[in-house]
Amino acid sequence: MLFFSTTPTHSSRPEVHGHRGCRGLLPENTLPAFLHALALGVDVLELDVVISQDQQVVVSHEPWLSARLGPGPNGEPIDPRHEREYNLYHLPYATIRRCVVGEQPHPGFPMQQRTATYRPLLREVLQATEATCQRLGRSPVGYSIELKSMPDGDDIFHPRPAWFVELVLSELVAAAVLLRTTLLSFDARILQAARQLSPALALCLLSEDHTPAEILFHQLGFVPETFGPNFQLLSQRTVTDLATRYPAIRLIPWTINTPSDMQQAITWGVAGITTDYPDRLLQLLA
Repeated sequence: MLFFSTTPTHSSRPEVHGHRGCRGLLPENTLPAFLHALALGVDVLELDVVISQDQQVVVSHEPWLSARLGPGPNGEPIDPRHEREYNLYHLPYATIRRCVVGEQPHPGFPMQQRTATYRPLLREVLQATEATCQRLGRSPVGYSIELKSMPDGDDIFHPRPAWFVELVLSELVAAAVLLRTTLLSFDARILQAARQLSPALALCLLSEDHTPAEILFHQLGFVPETFGPNFQLLSQRTVTDLATRYPAIRLIPWTINTPSDMQQAITWGVAGITTDYPDRLLQLLA
């Protein structure tokens, strides 16, 4: 069962968020990774989306073909120095679909199983995961969907925020998962647009530096339902201060991969833990 308490406590079981599915075990942001994470028992699937030339919502962390994930459209190796030239916003999805990922070992994840697959559409992921939850007889999964956006990437690597959000919202509504979804972004403009377009949608501001939360929320213009900082930025003091200042906010740090760090986050009473190894976290919680 999903845990949706807005006030984390030390006695609460944190949600298990499978980062890009289960990146430590299977190729990131792919159907095999998402479906395996569901079978493991994650509460929430975390994934990233970008937009193709033909306005399709594609599940991918980078808005270009990452050299570490696989070859280009014609099977050619991608030079990491020039990978941004393979801009997904300039490629139709049919071309993106041809690019194999997961065939080669990932240097950062030695336990990752080699599985030749592809970058799916968000629509495809939602259909497959919803059907798999029913087949497994498990509770419906939640979705944490990060929109990859930066101000200097507008009209280059992605559409402007309002249109980006609209494209994603249309997929969530069509799949009837809006109420189980949180939109994530480092880009405050994405969350501002989402709040205007869908006031009831849960939002998460991501953070990767030491800027205090109160400054980030002031810049955002409101306090989001969830705050997602880099785990390395946290301490017992910062977690306590955040809970005191914003008692209703849900703290879900990323990306926590070792059992010792997971145990530390559990002790702090976070609402959820984002991890590349949900199997480790689930075993710890069990």
